[in-house]
Order: sequence, then C-alpha cells, then structure tokens
Amino acid sequence: MIKHSFAVCAYGDSPYLERCLRSLKAQTAPSELLICTSTPSPFISGLAEKYGIPLVVRDGTSGIGADWNFAFDAAKGHYVTLAHQDDMYEKHYTARLLAAAERWPDMTLFTTASATVKNGAVQPAHAPEIVKKLLRLPLRFRRFADRTAVKRLVLRLGNPVICPSCAYRKDVCGESPFSGTHKFILDWEFLWDLAGRGGRWICDERPGIFYRIHGDAATASLIHSNVREAEEREMFRRMWPEAAVNLILHFYRRSYDAYTEKSTG
Repeated sequence: MIKHSFAVCAYGDSPYLERCLRSLKAQTAPSELLICTSTPSPFISGLAEKYGIPLVVRDGTSGIGADWNFAFDAAKGHYVTLAHQDDMYEKHYTARLLAAAERWPDMTLFTTASATVKNGAVQPAHAPEIVKKLLRLPLRFRRFADRTAVKRLVLRLGNPVICPSCAYRKDVCGESPFSGTHKFILDWEFLWDLAGRGGRWICDERPGIFYRIHGDAATASLIHSNVREAEEREMFRRMWPEAAVNLILHFYRRSYDAYTEKSTG
C-alpha cells in the first residue's frame, strides 16, 4: 500500500513550480509524486520529464474545485497532500507525517505550521500567523483532538489550518471531497464536514511548508475580486449570528493587506 502521495496541482507556467518539485524530491521519506493539471503545456511536461514525475491531465474547463478533486482522486496514497505549485516543503514533512500516522492510527488529518516567503526571503512570523497558531491551540491537546467539538472550535473564527500543509486520509474523505462551486473556502468548508466524521487531527507546529506570497497568487486575485470576503461571510453565517459575522470580518480585512502588494518572491 502506498502510504502517502503528493499530488501537485499545476496551473499555467508558474516560475515557482520547479522549486516545489525539488522540495518534494528532497524529502527524507518516500511518497508517490504526481503532477496534475488542466492546463497542459510544454513547460509543465518538460518539468515532469526532468524530475521523473508522472503527469496526469484533466480534460475540461479549469476550476479550483474540479482541479483539486481530480488531483485528490488520482493519488493512490493512504494520505494525500495537495501540493500548491508556489510553495516548498520542508524536507522532513513526509517523515513527520508518517511518524504521526504510526503513533495515531485514527488520524484523519495531518497539518503543520508554515513559514512565509516573500520577495525570495523567509519572513519573520507576522500577526496573522501568530493568530492562526493560537486558533490551532485546541489541536495541541491530542488526546481530545478526535472530538467534533474540539476540531470545529479551531474553525469557528476562520480557517487557521494551512491548506497545502494538509494530508487527508483518503478512505475517510471519499472521492472528490471538495466543493465545485467555491473558490476560496472550499478547504475550510470541507474541514468543517470532515470534523464530524470521527478520527483525530494532528497538528505539528513546526513549519512543514514554505508558503509563498506574491501578487500573482490565487489568493491575491480572489481578494481583489471580493470573492474571498463574500465566501468567508457565507461560511461564518453557518456558525454565527449576522452581528458577530460583521465584527469578525471587520478584523479579517486587515489580514488581506499581506496580499495587496505585488511581489516577485
């Protein structure tokens, strides 16, 4: 049985894709590696050939939910990490994941902290990262991290779980688990659902990924088009009355500032 898969979601000709692939090839423990795309190009196929990684192409119109589901379904590992092409992975990520799975056989989600890269340099932890770490605090009590209330407590003031750091247990998640209609909250929405399915969430607060911020990132475009705020409002309305939603979003808007300046990192 394949224990773990990295399914790289490649879109367009990202200048950061090769660095992502290098970080996956440098892992100290083995994983299945796949590159999945709905925008095939000589650039992507050339990198797949260079690094000896199978390339799987999805037919049809590109869309984040459809692309994630395609990549998730294509992976054969017991745990699946959807690797974002802009990010890099710390070399012990897979080893730490497998050690956690051995210690906690009921683990349905493995996630880590992240370090931010901007303008080519690792940045000191800034306020949003510190807040996310505080929101993840309930998961540090691993004895209780199999309880729906504890897992959902982590998600009630936003989603502090770093999406590309997540490894999902495939047999619990099922096929095509992500929304095909949302563009920003699809991982948050799925985590809310996954929290109710039983199983333990393990959070390793050592950085497992280097999360790149730049002006061409999908997050930046979703902020500029107001998609992020609209979808976050929709998600918060499932948990809070409208007055509380407005207050939460007032403070959330400040976190958007990190993406408003285009960088070349």
